[in-house]
Amino acid sequence: MNSPFLDAKTKEAESAKRIIALSPHAVEMLYAIGAGDNIVATTDHADFPEAAKAIPSIGGYYGIQIERVLELNPDLVVVWNSGNKMDDITQLKSLGFKVFDSSPKSLDDVANELEQLGELTGNQIQAANVAAKYRQQLADIRAENQLKKPVSVFYQLWSTPLMTVSKGSWIEHIIEACHGENVFLDAASEYPQVSVENVLLTMPEVILQSQDEGNVIGVDWSKWPEVPAVKNQHIYQLNADVLHRASPRAILGVEALCGALDKVRQP
Repeated sequence: MNSPFLDAKTKEAESAKRIIALSPHAVEMLYAIGAGDNIVATTDHADFPEAAKAIPSIGGYYGIQIERVLELNPDLVVVWNSGNKMDDITQLKSLGFKVFDSSPKSLDDVANELEQLGELTGNQIQAANVAAKYRQQLADIRAENQLKKPVSVFYQLWSTPLMTVSKGSWIEHIIEACHGENVFLDAASEYPQVSVENVLLTMPEVILQSQDEGNVIGVDWSKWPEVPAVKNQHIYQLNADVLHRASPRAILGVEALCGALDKVRQP
């Protein structure tokens, strides 16, 4: 029978001490569980918390510098399947690096991955605490909002081309948590391209946009005052960093989106 003390020592010895995190959300997760100081490199746009800005970037969505990975010799590389080039991920694995894919698809996945990263870094206790708090906050939000009147939502992911979100997408999970009804829920892909005419046919009660200036000015919705969202001035801009990143801060994004729907519900 194995001694639990021996197992604990083995786990401690195997805990990652030099981590490369190849997404902004992974950086946020690692800091949240107390492993931020072990990150030796990351990618573009990893800017939270403040300390993350000082970590060297070794690439972005366009690819990573494999030679820098070799120089840094990490004992864990946290990749992002949908945000990193597959060729780079394949190469990292072929070079023998320990690779963990952090690609949360739903709000619930965030808590699960926090716990998994806790196991990999030896920060199980803090990870469990952060995950438990996140789960409770999420449960409270869902319980509170499911009793409210549903609101029809058009989420403007980008303006040129005009894109939105559908069933299975990260943002759709947030809309559901706030008891919103996505007018493009049943589109053929998770991030479909649509036309202004498509949107006009759905007559949404609210239009939500990320705060990116290019997205906000890309479509002048005031041209169509017959749309309820336009007529009643229910067009809101939300912080993309907290809304789009799958980290504990996603709770702030959920609260912001729910708050926008509450404005529509007000008499």
